[in-house]
Amino acid sequence: MSLFYMKIYNMGGKTMVTICDEEILGKVFREGDIVLDISPTFYGGKKVGIEEVIEAINTADIVVVSGRRIVDELAKRGLTLKEYTLKVNEQLHVQIIKGVYE
Repeated sequence: MSLFYMKIYNMGGKTMVTICDEEILGKVFREGDIVLDISPTFYGGKKVGIEEVIEAINTADIVVVSGRRIVDELAKRGLTLKEYTLKVNEQLHVQIIKGVYE
C-alpha cells in the first residue's frame, strides 16, 4: 500500500492540509531558480493511505501537495489537473485553494 505524509493545520477557522509522497519527505528539489523543499516540519505529520488523504482534502480549505505519486492519484480522481502542477526536477507540486475568501 502506498503511503503519504499528511499534516493538518487549523488557522483562523480555515483548514490547510499538506501531503507528500513518503519517500520524498526531507528532500530538496531544485531546478533553475525554483526550490521545492519537502520540509519535515511542514509536511511531516502522520503516514496515511489514499482514503484518509481524500477525506482530509474534502474538508480542507487549502491543500498543498508534493510528489509524483500523490499528484497522479489526485488527478486520476479528478481532484486536480496535471496541467496546473509545477514540475521541479521530476517532482510534482500543486496547491488547491477552495473558497477561503468570503
